[in-house]
Amino acid sequence: MKRENIKVLFQDEYLAVIVKPSGLLSVSYPGSSGATAAQNLEQILRKRGQWSRKHSPFAVHRLDKGTSGVMMFALTEKAQKLIMDNWHTMVTSRIYHALAENPAGKIKPLPVEGVIDKPLLTNAHHLSYVPKNYDLSDSALMPARTNYRILLQGKKYTLFELSLDTGKKNQIRAHLASCGYTLAGDVQYHARTNPLNRLALHARTLAFTHPFTGEQLSFEEPEPVVWKNLATQ
Repeated sequence: MKRENIKVLFQDEYLAVIVKPSGLLSVSYPGSSGATAAQNLEQILRKRGQWSRKHSPFAVHRLDKGTSGVMMFALTEKAQKLIMDNWHTMVTSRIYHALAENPAGKIKPLPVEGVIDKPLLTNAHHLSYVPKNYDLSDSALMPARTNYRILLQGKKYTLFELSLDTGKKNQIRAHLASCGYTLAGDVQYHARTNPLNRLALHARTLAFTHPFTGEQLSFEEPEPVVWKNLATQ
């Protein structure tokens, strides 16, 4: 089985922080095929002689297959439970960068910074979207808030910095697409272009309080420089 390369930024007895490439699943799910970041990390632990059934990658959050960037795995079930139970208080910063197509037609451009506060629904293909008309009393609606800042804007593309108040499936992709800024390469949201031959979404920064040691940790992996180049042309 071909395995994509992950990069390990940090590892101790409790958790590991890695950089996942685009095109690699975070973890397997029923019906999925191909390598995953969890399997890749397990192979690294095995090669180091550090793997056992009790010391193995356990998922605490996920990145979409097409999304690259920094993510965390617990390495014991105890750590997994502690991290998941305290995720919203222990994680102090999660920053994404996204390269989006500029709006077409008469769509009003977004201000330089702000908050996209629009509820999401999930369609039959398990893809989140912002409904055009909705009733806030609908129990199927998922509240979702995305903070954004425009870093660069060229003739074709805009480079965004984003953080999430809520972490819903496909939230960044759905929110930006609803404002006319479909991510480059995002076939599922009908992108017109694919200059990077991948989904242009990258988890750049993850900062958190270590759940066992209390240490303040921060990890950053910049997106490729070509993203900035495209947003200045």
